Amino acid sequence: MVITLIVLLALSVVLFLISFFRQDHAHLVEQELEDLSLKFFQETYQIKKRLQTLEEEFMMPGADPFLPDPSGKSPVNEIVKNQVLALFRQGLSFEQIARQSALPVNEVKRIISGAMQIPE
Repeated sequence: MVITLIVLLALSVVLFLISFFRQDHAHLVEQELEDLSLKFFQETYQIKKRLQTLEEEFMMPGADPFLPDPSGKSPVNEIVKNQVLALFRQGLSFEQIARQSALPVNEVKRIISGAMQIPE
């Protein structure tokens, strides 16, 4: 009986000493989680910074070609200008030209007056 107690005590001491030298898997998982969360926060910060830069560029006047000009005048295509001039040469009124070219009447007048000032 005494020998059994001595063997169990010796075994417990050996196992206790082995536990100090064994790697802690929970600590490794904890370290990996900490590294991942740090990377996540860094990437989130970089994305927010890029987004802020893009928003600042977007808010600059004239930065977006899809937004209308602040002056309210959008450039008219050369083909449309030629169509307006051809219709004017055919003798159509400003209103008829505006309907056929889908332009406002004042834009039709501006195109025609600009073409009359420049000799062709």
